[in-house]
Amino acid sequence: MKTSCVATASRRAAAVDMATDVAAELAQLERQTIFELRQEWRRLHQVAPPMRLSRDLLIRGILFKLQERALGGLSKSILRKLSQTGIEPATGKQSPAPSIALKPGTRLVREWRGVTHTVLIHADGVEWRGQRYSSLSVVARQITGARWSGPRFFGLKVRQPPADKDTYADA
Repeated sequence: MKTSCVATASRRAAAVDMATDVAAELAQLERQTIFELRQEWRRLHQVAPPMRLSRDLLIRGILFKLQERALGGLSKSILRKLSQTGIEPATGKQSPAPSIALKPGTRLVREWRGVTHTVLIHADGVEWRGQRYSSLSVVARQITGARWSGPRFFGLKVRQPPADKDTYADA
């Protein structure tokens, strides 16, 4: 029981020291020029900061990185959840969707305006209504009369919501 109290007390002391260090670091960063802040960003992040990042966001990004180094990064469970969303934790960018590989003989079924359409996948293209086509997009265009992504039309790709522009604003 005493060991856990000592460990809790030492964690609290470390948190207080970290808060003091962060406050001191913040005061130092606020005195720096934008050029110096950009250099500090490069040093910590190992990449140039975005061109139009405001002074305030530069400071926030630098402080975040300093806290991350002092207290540790994201937990394994958070990293796992991020990887499931398709967002790369290191860059914050959306990873590309895995390519779709359909085996020959696969049948895709789609209902469009009350008519059921069945497409058979071949090694060198697709077959719809007994006719061969080079891609699903060509078939989707034939069915709808509009330019569609074939994989999306047949439900193989889900439309990704647009990336939130304020992703780093709360950092």
